[in-house]
Amino acid sequence: MRTLVHISDLHFGRIDTQLLAPLRTLIGDLRPDVVVVSGDLTQRARSAQFRQARRYLDTLPMPQIVVPGNHDVPLYNVVARFFQPLVKYRRYITRDLAPEYVDDEIAVLGLNTARSLTFKDGRVNRRQVDYLRQRFAQLPRTVTRVVVTHHPFDLPQHLDHDDLVDRAPMAMEAFSRCGVDLLLAGHLHTSHTHNTEERYEMDGYAALVVQAGTATSTRSRGETNSFNVLRVEHDAIQVQRYAWSEGSGFILAATDNFRRQGDVWRPAA
Repeated sequence: MRTLVHISDLHFGRIDTQLLAPLRTLIGDLRPDVVVVSGDLTQRARSAQFRQARRYLDTLPMPQIVVPGNHDVPLYNVVARFFQPLVKYRRYITRDLAPEYVDDEIAVLGLNTARSLTFKDGRVNRRQVDYLRQRFAQLPRTVTRVVVTHHPFDLPQHLDHDDLVDRAPMAMEAFSRCGVDLLLAGHLHTSHTHNTEERYEMDGYAALVVQAGTATSTRSRGETNSFNVLRVEHDAIQVQRYAWSEGSGFILAATDNFRRQGDVWRPAA
């Protein structure tokens, strides 16, 4: 079994500072095998905000899989936005825009969906998807396959379809062929766990989708700050959501269990 801590949408530059120490302490106590950070480390992609994010990441356990979000691309600096969109992210966070962690049980691959041409939307291209497909093809089928993005490949039906990452159907078709099990994302500041079979009708295949809320931002959008803990086995995944409670810190708020049936992930009976 592997333990993943999944945090997202930190938004340094607009954070609730009282959450930082309790979050750091709890993550350390959980002793994760991997810490996943699914984008939007900053509010406005400024150097000071990236430095704050870097210092905080340095206090969390390693290894870490970190991907950028749309807020990590400059908004008002037009030259930087279109010609060097992730230069500060690469300088302060990581130069690797396709990070990975692989061992004999789990493979966690990051995918950059942040783009210059949109203010908040994300996109994947065929080159990125082909790389993931080829990388997963090198691994034994017993290895659980995880893809990390900022923008989601699926979301609850009541949310705006425009929040889906662009070219999601193309990517999902490739994911079905290489047996991607788990999709981790952020962006919406809303926690949610489900599978992909309702949106993508693929015979004999449905990945598990785990959406993280914002761990530390004051931009809560009606949901309290939260993060996810995943206990991952080959045929079973448990998702725990820890939510902020004033006076109590981050407390366990929900637990969902899922099992694999062939290549379909469904809620456990």
